[in-house]
Amino acid sequence: MKKQALKFEVLKVDKHTGARHGVMHLPHGDVETPVFMPVGTQATVKAMTPEELKDMVGSSIILSNTYHLYLRPGHELVKQAGGLHKFMNWDRNILTDSGGFQVFSLGDLRKISEEGVEFSSHIDGSKHFISPEKAIEIQNALGSDIMMCFDECAPYPAEYEYVKKSMEMTTRWAKRCKDAHTNVENQALFGIVQGGMYKDLRQKSAEDLVALDFPGYAVGGLSVGEPIDIMLEVLEHTTPFLPFDKPRYLMGVGTPDYLIEAVLRGIDMCDCVLPTRMARNGSALTHYGKVVVRNSTYSKDFTTLDPDCDCYTCKNYTKAYLRHLIKADEILGARLLTIHNLRFLVKLMEDVRNAIKEDRLLDFKNEFYKKYGYER
Repeated sequence: MKKQALKFEVLKVDKHTGARHGVMHLPHGDVETPVFMPVGTQATVKAMTPEELKDMVGSSIILSNTYHLYLRPGHELVKQAGGLHKFMNWDRNILTDSGGFQVFSLGDLRKISEEGVEFSSHIDGSKHFISPEKAIEIQNALGSDIMMCFDECAPYPAEYEYVKKSMEMTTRWAKRCKDAHTNVENQALFGIVQGGMYKDLRQKSAEDLVALDFPGYAVGGLSVGEPIDIMLEVLEHTTPFLPFDKPRYLMGVGTPDYLIEAVLRGIDMCDCVLPTRMARNGSALTHYGKVVVRNSTYSKDFTTLDPDCDCYTCKNYTKAYLRHLIKADEILGARLLTIHNLRFLVKLMEDVRNAIKEDRLLDFKNEFYKKYGYER
């Protein structure tokens, strides 16, 4: 049997909730879980250097986007450069999504068939076709540590029969992805559970994917516009059908409450563009709620952004200065807020891990929510 790229260990289970603290042993170092992964869509986490991600944010794994890198600069060019790690000067782990979510977000610009998806580039309108095999070819060329199967992300809301057919096709595509993937010693391939908001379809999807025996599993198609109560109910129903001894990844969530609630339901990995996008828009995540730094109320506020944060920004700059940078449209403003927002979420997951180790995750959640102003 070939050596596998990923080995996962569950180190501690919170006795009150079942939340897990673990570690993923990957080709570019160990990743402690639960973990938040900053998104580096186009081979860069916006406004950040790799050194800042490591030294200021504390990231051990980031996410890049197969669809965008396929269109520009092209996966063959990245392969010629020595792979994505070398191309972007990042020596820690990278997860690449399959591009499925982006392709299916194109709406009228794409056509789905059993073979794959034909679509028009959002950049120049050129025609392209991605099949499950092509998605694996692209990700093999990129050289990411964790790859995702090509899947269809059904919209919300959607009729049962449509979601059922979509989910079944996603499972067939997963089998094709696994058959096409041969670099198992260096790249771990995750299956993606789909099924919309229908619990029986989620169970069927999970069971069929588990039968294919992937080294990890993602839950896709959630946080796509549905109310949080529905999302959490579907997630709570889904995770028990996934193997205990393999990592579980909830795709595309990044608000503090979603991260904590996901971990409480057995999730180990999350990612989202939210912290970097908020930073570019002049807003910050803090222990005391969202702060819209560009607001005039902070023009003479010489206090730190978040007194409970250990990031470079909070140690060195005031809200008044950050507001000035944002209002003056200075690049440094977005950079400093990005450092803060990313560190805030990475540190949140560090605190969650410590709470799990001490069997006090529920107490941590209640304390955090009270300070933040959540009512859940």
